[in-house]
Amino acid sequence: MNLPSALTWLIDEASATPGGDRFLMTLGTRLMADGMPLAGGALTLSAPHPIIRHRTWLWTAETGTVIEALDFSTLGNETNEPGAVGRNWLSGLGAGIAREDVVGAQQDGPRLGWALSRPLAVAEADLLHQAARFAAAPLAALVTRSTLAALLEAYLGRRSAAQVLHGRSRREPGETIRAVLLFGDLRGFTAMSETMPPDLVVATLDAWFDRIAGAVHAFGGEVLKFVGDGVLAIFPVGDNSPSVACDAALRAAAAARAGMASLDEARRRQGLPPLPFGMALHLGDMLWGNIGTADRLDFTAIGPAVNLVGRLEGLCKLMGRSVLVSGAVAEATATELIPLGEHMLRGIATPCTIFALPD
Repeated sequence: MNLPSALTWLIDEASATPGGDRFLMTLGTRLMADGMPLAGGALTLSAPHPIIRHRTWLWTAETGTVIEALDFSTLGNETNEPGAVGRNWLSGLGAGIAREDVVGAQQDGPRLGWALSRPLAVAEADLLHQAARFAAAPLAALVTRSTLAALLEAYLGRRSAAQVLHGRSRREPGETIRAVLLFGDLRGFTAMSETMPPDLVVATLDAWFDRIAGAVHAFGGEVLKFVGDGVLAIFPVGDNSPSVACDAALRAAAAARAGMASLDEARRRQGLPPLPFGMALHLGDMLWGNIGTADRLDFTAIGPAVNLVGRLEGLCKLMGRSVLVSGAVAEATATELIPLGEHMLRGIATPCTIFALPD
């Protein structure tokens, strides 16, 4: 007895599907080839992510397109049932007939739903039920991969997570990256934290990191490391002109500075002191790879560019500036900057031409 093509695909190939979008589109297309009257489909998976509760993919049969909807846990919608987004969307497709199955034995497991262009015959309804049963194993594999990727990205960052997922788990030189490096650090935070209760210390650090990391991500950068109250981020040059990365980094620095000004105003209203900080930008090459012991590793950026951006940030307090920019960045951008002359940086043999962001 020959199985329908959708079930054959679920048994033989679906476990290797790279993502929920491709899984839903392929399964829906094969079910239609088996004669199913589908107008669209929805797949909802839980997401082990700091701010996302569920990911839902929505497939339209007529166009073959798939879009993704996210259910954020920080927007006050924690009471939303899994699959609610998909069910609401499916009810507006086709003849308004929708069907949903919970895949697997867990009530909070994946949801697989379909919009129908007409009522189902008994055999058709049985095929959709069997498809949900057969989908349990490949979707479990997909969820496992997605869970691992999400957790690694949350703790290591996107670039480092990709390296680990591709098997980079030994000490080795790594890769050379040309990028704009951004290093930011709170000033006087160690002394301030001595007089603060631990929960307020953590809340203060989170508020600082939200402003600077949020700005970095908004303009296409990536946070590589949090070190105490410091943060190291990069804006890779890649195949673009260095000016693209420099302009993005400068906009991120300006946005972070504005965010900190707003935070300081909110803290003033609460009777809390402001949070002075320093931030530096430099364009150069860095080595990004595994260092550590044989069985305990860390992805770390090293090289002269990393040393320079750290030393440059150390001049912020001395020069009365919150953001300093190296000459390498200034040469690659048309953004107006304030020249501050050449200065020696501790441990750096060559003087560094320094600029500041306009107020």
